[in-house]
Amino acid sequence: MRIILRLLTTALGVAAAAWLLDGIRFTGGPRQGWEEVEKNLVPLLIVAAILGIVTSFVKPVLKLLSFPLIILTLGLFLLVINALMLMLTSSLADALDIGFKVNGFWTAVGGSIVITLVTWFVDSFVDDK
Repeated sequence: MRIILRLLTTALGVAAAAWLLDGIRFTGGPRQGWEEVEKNLVPLLIVAAILGIVTSFVKPVLKLLSFPLIILTLGLFLLVINALMLMLTSSLADALDIGFKVNGFWTAVGGSIVITLVTWFVDSFVDDK
């Protein structure tokens, strides 16, 4: 149950980032309303799963290797790591032909901030127990 909740909150964060930032998008034809949600729901859940897997396996290694930079920048380098995780997710989604794109590093930084804030906000209302 916890994995499903985590997947859904990450999917909400990715959806919010795609909605708020022009450089993060799901490719496909222009659609409006419920038709757009139906078209992008499966890719959104797949991207959330890829982001969760990347964050679980690659991020700890990067944090360990960049520990001196994290200390030197008082934790701000974690934004760079989160942006790199989002860019890696975009690359993997592109390789799997899912249709998720992140254009540029600064867009990835903004997207990682949005995803973090949305998941933090949703997690504050959802009880894990």
